[in-house]
Amino acid sequence: MAAATEQLPSGIPGQGASAPAPDETRVPSRWGLVARRFASRRLALAGLVVLSALFALAFLGPYLVDWDHTDQDTSAFLSPPSAQHWFGTTQTGGDVYALTLRGLQKSLIIGLLVALISTGLAALVGSFAGYFGGWVDRALMWIVELMLVLPAFLVVAILSPNFRGRTWLIFVFLLAAFLWMVTARIVRGMTISLREREYVMAARYMGVPGPRIVLRHVIPNISSLLIIDATINVSAAIIAETGLSYFGFGVQAPDVSLGTLIADGTPSAITHPWLFGFAAGLLVAIVLSVSLVGDGLRDALDPSSAATR
Repeated sequence: MAAATEQLPSGIPGQGASAPAPDETRVPSRWGLVARRFASRRLALAGLVVLSALFALAFLGPYLVDWDHTDQDTSAFLSPPSAQHWFGTTQTGGDVYALTLRGLQKSLIIGLLVALISTGLAALVGSFAGYFGGWVDRALMWIVELMLVLPAFLVVAILSPNFRGRTWLIFVFLLAAFLWMVTARIVRGMTISLREREYVMAARYMGVPGPRIVLRHVIPNISSLLIIDATINVSAAIIAETGLSYFGFGVQAPDVSLGTLIADGTPSAITHPWLFGFAAGLLVAIVLSVSLVGDGLRDALDPSSAATR
């Protein structure tokens, strides 16, 4: 009897042998698939690498030299790039390298803050208008329509002189105020279709408050659109800041941005190209890398978009 017992298959449960190991194959999560699709796109990956390098240069590069953006070298006026001044100097002896990295910092921070504020505002306004409907929808869409017909550049140009000498964060809110309306209309349309889904109706029948449903069920399900919109708004905000600063309506002295540096270097773009070229080149690199990252995220989040092109 003992011999017969010893010959039983080891995999039979209850015979003193361990059960077979379960299959460890796991289905990758949605964001895991998105990361794989994004990594398979070389241009998008290159854009992410360049963007990361620009952030590292902007915030770590100033520590590589002894010059600050407010310093002046009275022994070197309009000197070309050299070992002492890597990007050359300005008419007043300012170090162009330090000034450019300071402007790069400011432009990157402004772009990120404007994108965060405008995309968040679009998500809230559009989702609340689409979910609640009625007078809430009419009131919020009336505000959207009003903001759409206002000339953004003219309004910012009129208001900016009133805030000179104050914090540049006011300029961030002025830019963000004119970048969210179109996305809000798109979010509203998507929310109208989502509010009839089973999980939203189930939460409603369980007595979950409407604002919580919007924040926990509606907005997370349109996160793909919001992520793409945020990447687009980064480059749009940087370009807008550069244009406004070029005309004197953006970042004010003694602070600098890429726009102010380009404006100051434009008259000398031919005779002293280092005053213009480095700031303009970094601006092109930022916008191009952000655009590549945005295209990669769009294709990774919606594979059908890549198949139709």
